[in-house]
Parts: sequence; C-alpha cells; structure tokens
Amino acid sequence: MQKINANEIIDHAQLKAIHWRVILLSALIIIFDGYDLVIYGVALPKLMAEWQINSITAGFLGSIALFGMMFGAIIFGSLSDKLEGYGFSRKKLIVLCICLFSSFTLLCGYATNPQNFGVFRFLAGLGLGGVMPNVIALMTEYTPKKLRATLVSLMFSGYAVGGMCSALLGMWLVPQFGWKIMFILGGIPLLLVPVIWLLLPESIDYLVRQKKTEKAAAILKQIDDTVTYTTQTEISLHQNNQVSSKTPVKDLFGEDRGPITLLFWGSVFMALVLVYALGNWLPKLMVEAGYDLSTSLVFLLALNIGGMLGAICGGFLADRFNLAKVLCCLFLSGAIALFLLSYSLPMVILYLCIAVAGAASIGGQILLLAYMSQFYSSNIRATGLGMALGVGRLGAILGPILCGWLLSLSLPINYNFIALAIPCILAVMSVSTIHLRLKKTKLEAKVVQA
Repeated sequence: MQKINANEIIDHAQLKAIHWRVILLSALIIIFDGYDLVIYGVALPKLMAEWQINSITAGFLGSIALFGMMFGAIIFGSLSDKLEGYGFSRKKLIVLCICLFSSFTLLCGYATNPQNFGVFRFLAGLGLGGVMPNVIALMTEYTPKKLRATLVSLMFSGYAVGGMCSALLGMWLVPQFGWKIMFILGGIPLLLVPVIWLLLPESIDYLVRQKKTEKAAAILKQIDDTVTYTTQTEISLHQNNQVSSKTPVKDLFGEDRGPITLLFWGSVFMALVLVYALGNWLPKLMVEAGYDLSTSLVFLLALNIGGMLGAICGGFLADRFNLAKVLCCLFLSGAIALFLLSYSLPMVILYLCIAVAGAASIGGQILLLAYMSQFYSSNIRATGLGMALGVGRLGAILGPILCGWLLSLSLPINYNFIALAIPCILAVMSVSTIHLRLKKTKLEAKVVQA
C-alpha cells in the first residue's frame, strides 16, 4: 500500500500554479474585506449631512461594524474547525462570509435611516470578521513551510490595498454620486462568488480527514507532479492534524497551549489598539503638532504604505531568521518611531518615523496572525485565529476612545505619542514571552525523547 503524507508534500513543495491561485484569490478576498471596513470613514461627512446625525451617533454607527467583526471572528472561526467533522468545509464558510459581508454592505447603500444602516453594518461586520481567520487558515495549509510567513503576509497586505482603494475611489466618486455609491460597489464580490467557488481549492486537511482520498490526491498532484494515486493509496496528515476537533475553543488551552494562547490574545489586542488609534487620530495628532490638515492626510497614506511594506518585508525576514525576533524588532522600532514623533523632526525623518509606526502596527498585526497560524495545528487553526481577532477587536474599539480621551486632557502633544508607544512595548514583552516558552518546550521535548 502506498502511503502519502499530505502535509509533508506541501511543506517541501516548490511554488506551482495552484499556490499562486490560492494566494491571488485569498488576497482578492482580503482586498474586498479591507475596502468594506474603510468605506464608512470615506462616506461619513456626506452621510452625517444627509441624515443630520451628530458625532456621537456617527461614532456609534462606526463602532457597530467592529462589534460585528468581533463576533464574526469568534463565531465563524470556531465553527470552521467544529463543523469540519460534519462535512461543512472551510471553503464553504469563506463563501458564506463573502456573501454575508457583500450583500449587507450593498444593502447599506439602500438604507433610508441610521437604524437600518446600523443593522446592515453589524451583519456585514459578522462576515468581515469571519472571513479573515478562515482565509488565513486555508492559505497556511497550502503554503510551503520555508515561505509560509512571506506568503501569508503578502496575501494579507491586500487589506491595506483595499483600504487605499476605498479612499482613492471615494475622493473621485463621492463628490459626483454621493456616499451610497461606495456601499453599492461593496456588493461586487457577490458577482465573483462563482469564480471563487470554482477556482479556490478545498482544504486539503479537510479532504483527508473526510476520507475524500481521490480529490485530495488530485490536488496534491498539482502541488507535486510525482504524486501517483491508486485505489491502494493511503493519504495521511501530521499527527496533530489528524482528527477534527469537537471542542476547538477548549483545545486552544489543552496540551499546555493556554498561556501562549492568552499571550497571543494580548499581543493582537495591543497591535489593534495601535492600528485603530493611529488610523483614526493620526491626522488630528499631527494638526495638534502644528502641521496643516492636507499634510496630515498624507501622513495617513505614509502610515498605510509603511504597514504594507512592513508586512511583506517582515514576512520575508521571518522565513529566513525567526518570526518572533522579527516581530520584537518591528514593535520595538515602532515604539522608538512613535517616541521620536514627539519631537520636531525634518520632514523626511518624520515621514520615515510614521512609515515605521505603520510597519509596527499594521505589519505587526499581520505577522502576529502568521505566527499564530504556524503555532496552531490545522484542526484548531481557524478557531485560534478567530478568537485572537475577536479579543483583539476590543482593542480596535478601545484604541480610538483612549486616544480621544488623551487629547481631551489637553496634555502636551509629546505625551500622546509616548502613550501610543506603550502598546508596542507591551507587545514586545508578550511576543518575547511566547518565544521563550516555545523554546523551553522544545528543549524539554528533546530531553524527554533522549
């Protein structure tokens, strides 16, 4: 009987057409995800004027999508791992989440009052939050081990691309057609669902666990053309991927994973505090520091470009050195850059510091997700990512509130930047502890084996 280990073949594979198909389709989904989240800020001024709502109501409507994302990440992340045993695959959940966030974003464009709009934004948020952990989990399954951090980071940088597309389209379309056109365009992914369903491969781990050997072998042959299949072929997985988890949330804390799981939650929380505090308040902070508004908006673009480059370059370095050490360097660099922003700097150095802050916040969050996707086995991976993103969304909600509160105290502007450096330092401490615990566990395992 011929025996094949699917995970071994994927881990040591060279990049083939199927890999690029998974990368491009996953990136496309994440681009639409990023677009959908940013459009509210683009549409906000016109929306407030049309419905005559105050800033408190506008802020609440903006937070509703974040609450939806929090619940979506937790619910759809754990459902993916739990329902695999009942034949409901990760690919099906990804398509369901796309339909959810696209259809309700489209309906936002036809909302007639803030109440309807709020309900639609919450439901869209469920899909936005749910698609992310499942796409990352699927992507991780298919990427060769030596390129895993690079390719996951490259794919996830589509999030920043989506946000920039939303901002650029808004500058062109909103003055001519009003705010609703942005949400109507958010329904485009519905047209692409058949293409995604046809071209996106099924989870290889799911196929093996469900004993769909012929389908699994057909995919493996696309990855490695030396693979042959007969009725006597037996396909297996790595030991820790073999069985679908019945209690995936509980399993995040089993086998001494509990402390590391909590540390990952804390790290993602700190990263998202920083991402959303800077994303919402950087222009205002720079105005307070004495720069004019138009220049301050350019700073926001520098922040996102830095985030995208930080994710791609960080992923490249992580695959060649050590992911945890790269993350610590990234967050530490961000803390230094934010501290330097409290001083008067030459314009070139100022842009560089803001780009580094973007690399630490946006890029750091993306690399954290890549780190988690490698830590958890495939049968609990989406749950691990979903729970971390769900807890992290509390940081996304809290970050802008804390930054606004600090500004309301009328403290010297340098205090605000120093306060923003604190989440970076806490993230360094958290990631360092994860690295040390994993290193200790591996050493102990070697001692036991000896």
